[in-house]
Amino acid sequence: MKLEKIKTNIKAKTPRWLSLPFVVLAASFVVMVFYGDNSYIKSIGYQEKINDLKAEIKMNEDSAAYYERKSNELSTDPESLEKIAREQYGMKRENEDVYITDIP
Repeated sequence: MKLEKIKTNIKAKTPRWLSLPFVVLAASFVVMVFYGDNSYIKSIGYQEKINDLKAEIKMNEDSAAYYERKSNELSTDPESLEKIAREQYGMKRENEDVYITDIP
């Protein structure tokens, strides 16, 4: 008798839209959004990291292309090789005097 009274009391206080399938569906939605490796919040973070890595790859590809062009230029053009050797490494030809000044 008391058990039936408790059940009817619970049913009377529980809203009609609140049912077991709804609770299970809502709980699974919360788990998918906030918890686990495949959660929506983590997937947003993963996507940002992917975009950052793609930008870094693009930057590295551009840098590699620049250095490939420079390497090709130095191996085919002796004048540019001599220019770099003189300016950056202070090299000189025999019987040549080089004066280095600090004046800009």
